[in-house]
Amino acid sequence: MKKQLIIGFSLISFCSFAQEHFSGINISKRGGLLNASVNPAELTNINGKFDVNVFNMSLNLSNNKVGFSDLTEGTNLEDKIFTGSEPTSARLDALFQGPSIAMRYKKWVFALASAGNIKANAIDVDVNFGNAVTNSFLGMSQINSDYNQRMNAASWGEINLSAARNIIEIGNHKLSGGVTFKLLFPGSYMNMGVDRLQGQITTDPTNGDIYLDNATASMNFSYSGSLANSYEDSSNYSKLFAGGLNGFGVDFGFNYQLKEKMQESADGGDYTVDGYKLNAGLSFRNMGSMTFKDDNNNSSNYALNIPDAVGIGGLNLSDFEEMNSIVQIENYLTSEGYLTKQSSNGDFKVKLPAVINAYVDYKIYNKWSVSAYMQQKISDDTQNDITTIQNIYTLTPRFGGKHYELYLPVSSNEVSGFTTGFGFRLGGFFLGSGSIVTAALNDSKQADVYMGFRFGI
Repeated sequence: MKKQLIIGFSLISFCSFAQEHFSGINISKRGGLLNASVNPAELTNINGKFDVNVFNMSLNLSNNKVGFSDLTEGTNLEDKIFTGSEPTSARLDALFQGPSIAMRYKKWVFALASAGNIKANAIDVDVNFGNAVTNSFLGMSQINSDYNQRMNAASWGEINLSAARNIIEIGNHKLSGGVTFKLLFPGSYMNMGVDRLQGQITTDPTNGDIYLDNATASMNFSYSGSLANSYEDSSNYSKLFAGGLNGFGVDFGFNYQLKEKMQESADGGDYTVDGYKLNAGLSFRNMGSMTFKDDNNNSSNYALNIPDAVGIGGLNLSDFEEMNSIVQIENYLTSEGYLTKQSSNGDFKVKLPAVINAYVDYKIYNKWSVSAYMQQKISDDTQNDITTIQNIYTLTPRFGGKHYELYLPVSSNEVSGFTTGFGFRLGGFFLGSGSIVTAALNDSKQADVYMGFRFGI
C-alpha cells in the first residue's frame, strides 16, 4: 500500500506543478489562438487575416508539501510529504496544442484547433494515514479522515471549432463575443476514491508489517483503456484519441478593448486604431463531459468494511507492494471480503473541470503594461466523476513591442502557493515558466515550463 499511497507523488519526484498553462503569455498583447484558449472572444484581436499555431506545449507540476530545496538537499520525501495536518495533494497537468488555424472573414473570425490533455493527481491524502503507512512506528494510529482521498488520471484529445465577432464598436470602444465547441475524444481514465476513511493502523513489532482494521469507508473504482492496466507505465497516458468521438464541451466569453490611439483616415471617414489602452475579458470554460467506452470499462461504488481484529491483524498493507493497477487492488479487496458492491456501470461519464476566467491587461506607459488574471473553478473536484483543476491568481508586469515581449508572472496557486516565473516572446516563438524565479531563489513547491511557435499572415 505504501507504493499506492505515494505513487501520485512519484510523478513529481523531480519537480512540482500548477495548472495555469502558458502563464504570463496567455493574455499577451500579441493576441491570436493562444489567447483564445483562455477566451474565444480574443479571436477578434488577431492582427492579420490568418493566425497559425504550429505547436505549443505546457507541462505543469505541483504539490503542497515538498519544496525545491527538499529535492536538492536530499530530504526524505516520504517524511516530508505527510507532514502537518493539511491533507496532501499533488497534481500533474500537460497540454499539447497541435496545428491550428484562425481566419478572419468579414466581421467574423473562425478557428479550427487541436489539443491533447494529460492529468494525473493525488488529491487530499490523509497525512495520518500516509504517515502510518510510510514510516515505521510501534503502536496504533487512529484514522478519521473527512476527505475523499483520490488517485485520479485521465487523457483525452480535442478538436475545437470556434467563432467570434465584434458585437459593438463605437469610437475607441470595442466589445466582442466568442464561443468554442469542443469535440472530445476520451483516451484512458482511472480513479480510486476512498471517502471518509475511519479505522486504525497497527504495526506488528516482530516483522514491521502494517495492518488496517476496524475500518469503514466508501470507495470508487473507475477505469477505462490503458490506465486500467498500470498507472506506473508512462506510455499508458499517451492514448489521447483512443476512444473516438464520445463527448462535447463548450467555452464562451466576452472581450472589451479600450483603444489607445485614434486617427481619422485619409478620406476623412473611418478611424484607424493602433493598439489598446485596456483589454479585459470574462469567459466560462470546460462546460461539458465525455463518456469513456472500452472493453475493460468499469465504474463501481463499494462499502469498505474491515472488521476489528483481535490483537494485531486485519488488512496487511504490505500485500499491495507489488500492485500497480487499480484493477489488482479492487480484485484483491473483493476476494478478501472487505468490499460490498453498491452500484456498477459499464460506460461512464467524466465531467470536464469547469472554470471562470477573468483578466485585464492595462498599458501603463510606452512599452510597459501589467495584467491581472483569475482562474476560479466552478466544479467540485472532490467528486469521483470529474477531472481536476485549481484556483489561480496571477499578476504579470510586462515590457514589449510588436515583435517581442518580456514578462514576469507572479501567482498564488491553490496547491503550491506563491510562485514567480519569467518568459519571453521573440516573433512567433515563446518560452517561459510560471515558477522558475521562485525555484531559483526560494523554496518553490512548483515547477513548470512551456514553449511554442505561431505566426500570423
